[in-house]
Amino acid sequence: MLSRTADHLYWMARYTERAENLARLLDVTYRMSLQMHASSGGYWGAALGITGLEVAYKAKHGEKIEAGNVLRFMVVDLDNPSSLLASLKAARENCHAVRGTVTSEVWETINTTWLEARASATQLAQGAMQGSDLTKYFEWVKFRSHLSRGVTVGTMLQDEAFHFIRLGTFLERADNTARILDVKYDELAPEDTTSNEYYEWGALLRSVSAFEIYRKVYRDVITPNRVAELLILREDMPRSLHACMKEVHQILGFVANARSRETQRIAGMGYSELRYGRIDDILEVGLHDYLTKFLDGIAGLGNRISQDFLVPMS
Repeated sequence: MLSRTADHLYWMARYTERAENLARLLDVTYRMSLQMHASSGGYWGAALGITGLEVAYKAKHGEKIEAGNVLRFMVVDLDNPSSLLASLKAARENCHAVRGTVTSEVWETINTTWLEARASATQLAQGAMQGSDLTKYFEWVKFRSHLSRGVTVGTMLQDEAFHFIRLGTFLERADNTARILDVKYDELAPEDTTSNEYYEWGALLRSVSAFEIYRKVYRDVITPNRVAELLILREDMPRSLHACMKEVHQILGFVANARSRETQRIAGMGYSELRYGRIDDILEVGLHDYLTKFLDGIAGLGNRISQDFLVPMS
């Protein structure tokens, strides 16, 4: 496969997954800010911190963190390349560049998502979309991402093109789960779970579609250590670090080329640590330090993937 084609497919998937992850984060943040009026500014600050957008936000809107400004900046501001609308636009542009490689169903799904999202942007930019309309919009973005993945799995030949799409999806998902857990675990007190904190831990689980899964697996009150275990080490939890890195490691084996052996080895080491890891050992090291190292590893792995597969060989 041409490296340029692989690059478009990989980033199409990453941007689609990024839009969904951002919609999940903003939906939960918005709902929590309505429940906890006194400290709602802290929730929006945390949302900026998770996505690494705090500096860019303050450069444009100043030091004061306001819900309306954060929503516009993170949802519809095309000057912010990580906004929800910008991510959907980038996914569409990357898909358009490889229309001959993806199926017509995949192209139509991603193109329609961008057109409908753009049509809603005016309302969002003017602050006209609030309350239930706003949460419905976030649900719509999540649904369109689910639809895109379903159409991809259901209509595309499982060749290299398919594998690069899946590689982008799981690498982006691992990054997002680690960021959410890092910021929220550090923010909430792990030793004294008050009623408010119980609600916040539940909201964190809902942001990664893990609330019902937690109940099914642990059948007990929500505790921070078990939340960490579920989102890091459970192989059967779809958005856990373990599940994502298992897929990344496997896919790299499918698309291996003459210069990707070291990248496969690094991915394999990361996967093995998660496969055989114990939550007590991770917490003893310190969750923040562990997740910071993991995020650095994901960034490094992404760079290696770009060099091995997405940059033309000289």
